[in-house]
Amino acid sequence: MKTKSYEIDMCNGPLTGKLLRFAIPLMFSGILQLLFNAADIIVAGRFAGHQALAAVGSTSSLINLLVNVFIGLSVGTNVLCANYIGAKQEKAVSETVHTSVLLSLVCGVILIFIGVLLAKPLLTLMGTPDDVLDQATLYMRIYFVGMPATMLYNFGAAILRAVGDTKRPLYFLFASGVVNVILNLVFVIVFHMGVAGVAIATVISQCISALLVLRCLIREEGMYRLHLNKLKIHKTRLILMIRIGLPAGMQGAIFSISNVLIQSSVNSFGSVAMAGNTAASNIEGFIYTAMNAFHQTSISFTSQNYGAGNKKRITRILILCEILVFIVGCSFGNLAYLFGDKLLLIYSTDAEVIQYGLIRMGVICTTYFLCGMMDVLVGSLRGLNYAILPMLVSIAGACGLRILWIFTVFQWDRTLFVLYLSYPVSWAVTAACHLICYIVLKRYLDKKESYGLGI
Repeated sequence: MKTKSYEIDMCNGPLTGKLLRFAIPLMFSGILQLLFNAADIIVAGRFAGHQALAAVGSTSSLINLLVNVFIGLSVGTNVLCANYIGAKQEKAVSETVHTSVLLSLVCGVILIFIGVLLAKPLLTLMGTPDDVLDQATLYMRIYFVGMPATMLYNFGAAILRAVGDTKRPLYFLFASGVVNVILNLVFVIVFHMGVAGVAIATVISQCISALLVLRCLIREEGMYRLHLNKLKIHKTRLILMIRIGLPAGMQGAIFSISNVLIQSSVNSFGSVAMAGNTAASNIEGFIYTAMNAFHQTSISFTSQNYGAGNKKRITRILILCEILVFIVGCSFGNLAYLFGDKLLLIYSTDAEVIQYGLIRMGVICTTYFLCGMMDVLVGSLRGLNYAILPMLVSIAGACGLRILWIFTVFQWDRTLFVLYLSYPVSWAVTAACHLICYIVLKRYLDKKESYGLGI
């Protein structure tokens, strides 16, 4: 069957060019998605003050904690679809698509109730200062109203990634990103709506991207076409999706717990330090997104080749993704730190906020490539249909070590520099553990007669 122009044949031909064709649109897609939050933060900081900036930023780690378990299920969608496409099982692909779309909407509705009801208690538990708490709660509650759209977009984009289509999600995010920036400016500057205007603009833009990806799947002619009258939870596909995606989601949630603890520690330094941390974190987000594209690439390429039984190609995918993520992470991270003061000036003109931001960037941006290399290994393990193993390693390595660091090393020297140092230490240790797991697992799988899910 002829491959469409926006799809990629992952199982045949040269790899490097195809990996880049897949990853580069993903980079831009992730960057545009980050612009939703960046526009929120910049507009809040420049036009509503540093308290609004701190309010919006202080919700990030908590939002990730609540959302990551559900987003993780979309990893199951991606792996299953890619595996079945590689194995040319059309019925299984269709059942996975329809189960995923319906599941995304259910997850979104559940998250509305979780976010609205738990926003203030959890922000209070994190030690959010009183001068920020009410605004942070308002932002978070409005943000969670848009969760069905957020889930639908993420699950839909996961389906498209499974066939190598990373271009159309990029176009959809570009359209919604432009709307988000315009509405941010209108709601905050013209109507003086503060953090509420920022949150409403984000929700509207998320709805636009979700509707576009839904329309794309409905109009598709291939095996992954969506028929609204066929939306149904297929038990077999759901169980497999949960088996693969839930550990990924749990890993993300547990990572977020350690980040919530770090955010709580940052909160103890006051709202100005929080604002600097927020601005630096947002800049780092762009670097992480660029690297994360290779994590997503390793999942999709490994999954399809696992389904097709291409044993030798899988290790080549891992090696090339590691080389590419090292180059991207090292280059972007050091450039960001080199121009850190100028980049932070976009978020705030307060000299003290900028100084706090530079402390974080000096530690994290210069070592961020370690995180990218760790994530590529995780992607390869998930693509091989082993999701629990990387979850356990990540919990013990990155999360456990980071939490231990907060309660030991940071207590001995309560400085932001020491607090932030927990990140590169945990990345390096965990990446080494993942590499050992991959080598052992790959040797085991190579002894088997056949690859794939076998379903």
